Amino acid sequence: MLLELGRDGGSINNHPSKLWTVAAHSPVEKRWNELTPRELYAFLKLRTDVFLVEQGVDETELDWRDAEPETLHYWIESPADDGSTELAAYLRVLYDDRAEHGDAHRVIGRVVVHPAHRGEGLAQSLLGRVLERFGTEPMLLHAQSYIAPLYARVGFEPFGDEYLEAGIPHISMLRKGTGRPGAALGGR
Repeated sequence: MLLELGRDGGSINNHPSKLWTVAAHSPVEKRWNELTPRELYAFLKLRTDVFLVEQGVDETELDWRDAEPETLHYWIESPADDGSTELAAYLRVLYDDRAEHGDAHRVIGRVVVHPAHRGEGLAQSLLGRVLERFGTEPMLLHAQSYIAPLYARVGFEPFGDEYLEAGIPHISMLRKGTGRPGAALGGR
């Protein structure tokens, strides 16, 4: 696994400057037809709050790709102050019949972390879960340029020129698949 979990299952000790705390729940993975209305609302609300409100993205957020049969939704919930849970981080994995670049049919996107949970390693935890499942396959993503180092740490390499998408600098990144099960996370 990408992250070292402490004995209590909640501490990540892979960052030299601080001890990260990860939500007690492990990442959840579901397809569209498995989502509850509450789950769907929670990740659409988080994506809207961050991408549209915080970042001012003026592109269409709801693109119907969420509902495709091959799309997988991953998220982590965290305990809220009132005893319930709140969505802390989310991403989705699309499958394109025709690869956009090379032979990468899987595309990671909509990676988002709630502002109150940034710096806790949650996006890295979600990426780790995706790599456990699909690391043998080539994968593509379009990263906001400032966050590209996060993806580089798990094997994504930038290609092409930086470009503006929705007014934000982006870079396309490819992670070549390992081609063999069990080697997706550095040769385990």
